[in-house]
Amino acid sequence: MNRRDRLVRALWGEPVDELPIWLMRQAGRHLPGYRALRAEHGILEIVQDPELAAQVTLEPMERYDLDAAVVFADITVPFLGLGVDFRIDPGVGPVVARPVRDRASVDAFRPFDAARDAGFVGEAIGRFRDLRPDRPIVGFAGAPFTLAAYLVEGRPSRDHEETKRLLFSEPATFESLLDRLAEATIDYLSMQARAGAEALQLFDTWVGSLSRADFERFVLPRLRAIFKAIRATGVPTIYFSTGSAHLLDLAAGGGATALGVDARSPLDRVRALVGPRLALQGNLDPISLRTDPATVVRMAKEVLDALPDGRAHVFNLGHGVPPEARSECVEALVRFVHEYSRDRRAEGTR
Repeated sequence: MNRRDRLVRALWGEPVDELPIWLMRQAGRHLPGYRALRAEHGILEIVQDPELAAQVTLEPMERYDLDAAVVFADITVPFLGLGVDFRIDPGVGPVVARPVRDRASVDAFRPFDAARDAGFVGEAIGRFRDLRPDRPIVGFAGAPFTLAAYLVEGRPSRDHEETKRLLFSEPATFESLLDRLAEATIDYLSMQARAGAEALQLFDTWVGSLSRADFERFVLPRLRAIFKAIRATGVPTIYFSTGSAHLLDLAAGGGATALGVDARSPLDRVRALVGPRLALQGNLDPISLRTDPATVVRMAKEVLDALPDGRAHVFNLGHGVPPEARSECVEALVRFVHEYSRDRRAEGTR
């Protein structure tokens, strides 16, 4: 099977010769090339330089036999076009100078135009495709609720007290904020598809803090709007959230081609919950990559055995590659997933 097709076919739920594998945050943090660049450049500086971003995107593809690249960017990129004053602090994350706390702050956003405000991400995608035409590249964006949580809190938060206060006390304001972010996300993801991304992932890191009722009211309509709009691009889509086991059946109805699952939810239970048609992505615990190859292989086998038919599955982590990941563990994981899934498929066809 053409290696460019493997990821896309799996995300559409079609048969593949080997399970495809790519890793969230594979392009950075644990790799020496990225660390060297970060010693000289900030994250947003690298992201806004297509040559540097393509270089970072390429590094893991040259080290490991991964089935797809993921463009080096950050979910906060749309903030640049919206006129948000923010920075990314090492060890902290996004820090917003003037957090959104009322309707006036939402109304003050500038109109977002992906080609004008984030075209450098599209250029990085194009440069990678020129360098590695044998592999697809995944584009991505932050989901509206997660972006809103950063904007309202002003920095990463576990409790999201200010976000929930605004949601509870001024629901119309919060919905307006989500709508503005959803519009920007549609334009941003569509631009990446036009630039050559063959799959698109929406990250919803903080949505697990919501109740089912709030997810249904505030989040699900925006997810459906986003995935319906970008369906016109013709590329498969992935919705990934964390701490969201209580929401997965609802998230399965958001309109994405595939559902990314964190390491807390066994894939066989998720499959029983969402049915056989929706592709699943995941979900090895990322900390396994800090152990040893034998441990990684054992844990990866457990993930693979949770879905014995191997259909409609893309192997990934339950979150991003940790900075302390060992390269020999990543290499062993990629090799094992290919070999084990290929052998299992061969046995099934005898």
